[in-house]
Amino acid sequence: MTVREIAALANVSIGTIDRVIYRRGRVAANTKARIEAILEKYQFTPNPIARRLKRNRPYRFCALLPRRDQDAGYWGQALEGIQDGAEEIAPLGVKTEIIEYDRYNPDSLDKAAGSLLAEKPDGILLSPIIPGRIRILIADIRAAAIPCVFFDSDLPGIEPLCAIGQDSFRGGYLAGRLMHLLAGTITNPVAILDAHGEDYHITRRRDGFLRYAGEQGISTVVWEYSGYRGAEITVDEIALFLEDHHLLNGMFITNCMAHQVAEAAKTQKRNHPFFLVGYDLIPKNRELLRTGEIGAIISQHPEKQGREALVNLYRHVVLERPILPKIDIPLEVYIKENIPD
Repeated sequence: MTVREIAALANVSIGTIDRVIYRRGRVAANTKARIEAILEKYQFTPNPIARRLKRNRPYRFCALLPRRDQDAGYWGQALEGIQDGAEEIAPLGVKTEIIEYDRYNPDSLDKAAGSLLAEKPDGILLSPIIPGRIRILIADIRAAAIPCVFFDSDLPGIEPLCAIGQDSFRGGYLAGRLMHLLAGTITNPVAILDAHGEDYHITRRRDGFLRYAGEQGISTVVWEYSGYRGAEITVDEIALFLEDHHLLNGMFITNCMAHQVAEAAKTQKRNHPFFLVGYDLIPKNRELLRTGEIGAIISQHPEKQGREALVNLYRHVVLERPILPKIDIPLEVYIKENIPD
């Protein structure tokens, strides 16, 4: 349906339809309501290129995320998804800027946040890690009335336009079940590497695993590791932990660093099985999953999340179409036998 046809149905001028669609100028309340009802009935979507021309400038989105090389390339995968989405919407008059920061340096996030707000974009997508700093940033984003979409995780008490991610508690519970399936019988304690425990989704994964372990009577050891001291965890640090807990039957790694635990485990001598369950099918985890040194990996598809975040932001801001406040990414499990090529 065209604007001209809508104008005929509403018995108004094309200019009046234009003012309602693009929210420019005053229209009588009853006339506006009649036009909006017709627009909704016929699912009218404005031409995004025409909208851009009327604005006399392109739409501009900003994506804020950790450096692409950090966390063994996990954020690089998310970035690929964002870039794929950016290529799709670029011909429709949308420019997407990527702003990266050092996730192990909160001051770097603050600097990146300043750059983000200075850009005054039409929409923002980000992952709400380093929650204390992110809450401050969200307050500034709201004050500027900029639509914001979360991906990778959520943050309680904050309601973004849309949050894309997995149910972290269910993911941790699933990890416990996977550990049990791999081991069969668990007679010794299992450990949880609570990496980046300041992040809400990591805490929920830990809690889900502990729930399963408690239901099954499995003894656990929680190792809390803060990534905000300035560096990623090292293989040597993990090896020292494993030496101090040499009777462990396995470990659940709450982030993408299962490959480091697998490397550290090679240095240990033990007379009993040791099973690893972790997150994210990054290249290093994929390689050790294939050799059996990692038992199972839960994938959260960061590339899909990145693309979905950008496309939904476009749908809301440019097309002015409703989007879901929550988009769940399925919990997908990979073991040695079903690793994708």
